[in-house]
Amino acid sequence: MIRVATLRSGAFWNRIGTRFLPFADAATEELPLGRLLRLSLFQVSVGMAAVLLTGTLNRVMIVELGMSASIVAAMVSLPLLFAPLRALIGFRSDTHRSVLGWKRVPYIWFGTLMQFGGLALLPFALLVMTGQGDGPAIVGHIGAGIAFLLVGAGMHTTQTAGLALATDLATEQSRPRVVALLYVMLLIGMLVSAIIIGRALADFTPTKLVQIVQGAAVLTMVLNIVALWKQEARNRSATAVDAPHPAFRDVWAIFIARPRTMRLLVAVGLGAAAFSMQDVLLEPYGGQILGLSVGETTSLTALWAAGMLAGFTYAARQLAAGADPHRLAGFGGVAGIGAFLCVIFAGPLQAPALLAVGATFIGVGGGLFSVGTLTAAMAIADPEGGRTGLALGAWGAVQATAAGLAIAVGALTRDAVSAAAVAHRLGSTLAGPATGYAVVYSIEILLLLGTLIALGPLVRADADVRTDPPSNRFGLSEFPI
Repeated sequence: MIRVATLRSGAFWNRIGTRFLPFADAATEELPLGRLLRLSLFQVSVGMAAVLLTGTLNRVMIVELGMSASIVAAMVSLPLLFAPLRALIGFRSDTHRSVLGWKRVPYIWFGTLMQFGGLALLPFALLVMTGQGDGPAIVGHIGAGIAFLLVGAGMHTTQTAGLALATDLATEQSRPRVVALLYVMLLIGMLVSAIIIGRALADFTPTKLVQIVQGAAVLTMVLNIVALWKQEARNRSATAVDAPHPAFRDVWAIFIARPRTMRLLVAVGLGAAAFSMQDVLLEPYGGQILGLSVGETTSLTALWAAGMLAGFTYAARQLAAGADPHRLAGFGGVAGIGAFLCVIFAGPLQAPALLAVGATFIGVGGGLFSVGTLTAAMAIADPEGGRTGLALGAWGAVQATAAGLAIAVGALTRDAVSAAAVAHRLGSTLAGPATGYAVVYSIEILLLLGTLIALGPLVRADADVRTDPPSNRFGLSEFPI
């Protein structure tokens, strides 16, 4: 009787764990949940670095250090130079030659070192650059440029190889859920880092800047070492020096020649640009056009994050039911169109609630689109052929490059159109700063329409060839709502 009761109790708690721990069903015998959560720590370090580069340091350099906005924009955009190389990084990790028998570990390790080195150098370079340190300003400019490049290269290298390693370790059935968990951890890392770093720098001093950024450098090393420990098994035959290693050009030509690859990458680029163009404009829009306070505009980011998690949840349920990932990405595009319409009309209607709804559904649409396109990219990854890194790298390269360029284009467009509108060069009806924002959001709607056009044939193709529901399930599929 006792044994029966124990077995029943164990079964009960297993069901409870799967239901209330969103990613409990992502674990397998080969990749237990503890090991999976430990591996996901590299995403936390990447999220922390992203917050520092595009959020905290962006504001500190302009406000506290009094740097020119154009110089700050140039510095922050330097990591973008490495985004197109993610496909090459992924391919190199697929075909790495190593006497130690590792393919992914060396790339994650050297990416971690670059990320650490850039963060360690960055605060001192910024202080010298602004005259608050010892040395000529030109040395600070050079040092800051090198630091931003190192951090960017480290982030892209670590994330590409880390995602490929996770895909290698997971089974085919659990692979989508594992990668979804990693992206949720990235979001959690960004949110937690933003809160902690923001509070720590509430009373800014140069000493605090050095302590916080270098503390982030040390934490990056700790997190990534813990994440890597005993994750990848050594396989010397696969990494032997005399093993056949095709050229990147040849493998890329085969990869891109697949019928749906180019169309999927075009859709990824258009959608990433559409959802990212407003990243630096949403809070200024709320403050300048609707007169919201700093706290109220900051809550828009929280609503966006909540919407993103809701998008993951819905995507998980749909994929668990056998939904087509391309169709799911299309639903994200439709949600984004509705969201941007809400944001546009919030200004003339002076409706903060409508802006909040728009911010939430921007997150929902972005979550659906990211999950759908990433799942579709994994379907063409050919893990048995050792091309996981190439496929995930191509997805990441297109996504990051398009997002970065869209942010820059969006900011420039807003400034140019708003200046023209305020100067009455666009007529009396449009004479206001809201015009610049409306133009950017309208461009995003057009980009999402282009995304839907690109995805349409992929959805139809999947409907034609599908006979059995796929096993794409994400770990949020049992999340209680």
